[in-house]
Amino acid sequence: MLQTRILLDSNGKDLAVENIQDVEPILERNKLLRSLDQTNTDGMKEIAEIPNVTLIQWLNEEHARGNTALRLFTPEMDAIVKKKLQDPDWAYLRTDRPPLQAGWSAGLL
Repeated sequence: MLQTRILLDSNGKDLAVENIQDVEPILERNKLLRSLDQTNTDGMKEIAEIPNVTLIQWLNEEHARGNTALRLFTPEMDAIVKKKLQDPDWAYLRTDRPPLQAGWSAGLL
């Protein structure tokens, strides 16, 4: 569950919005799903469960970069999420296992 608190800044004029979420159950579920062989009859497979506070963080980072037209749940945001999920720093959000890679990669040399 996402909780939102609106706070008045100490200057008495500005508002601050704080989003709070217990992400531990989501991260534990992600870890469990990574350990399982996920096979679905429809061919679909969940690749990640992302806490709402993380999505809001990514959205705020993009807004800070000047991408103020960006909205959640749009193709543009989907592309940003896809790129983030390919980053090893965010691998713990994934529910699938990384694909096996055979052979060598020129990038490793």
